[in-house]
Amino acid sequence: MKSRSTAALLAIFLGGFGAHKFYLDRPIQGILYLLFCWTFIPAVIGVLEGLAYIGTSPKEFDRNFNQHKYYGQ
Repeated sequence: MKSRSTAALLAIFLGGFGAHKFYLDRPIQGILYLLFCWTFIPAVIGVLEGLAYIGTSPKEFDRNFNQHKYYGQ
């Protein structure tokens, strides 16, 4: 089960490299972050996504990122 706080910390501190995307099982998006990390745009987006994860309710985070754990998909 993916942790909201872990995803937020990864997004804020390592978001420029897409660490949070790999953690949340979104490898294609993580690769895109890696390809464009030299532009610093993924770093800015990572901080914003980290703040969005913090502002998301635990129930909504689970619905978005842990749903497949409950349904066995």
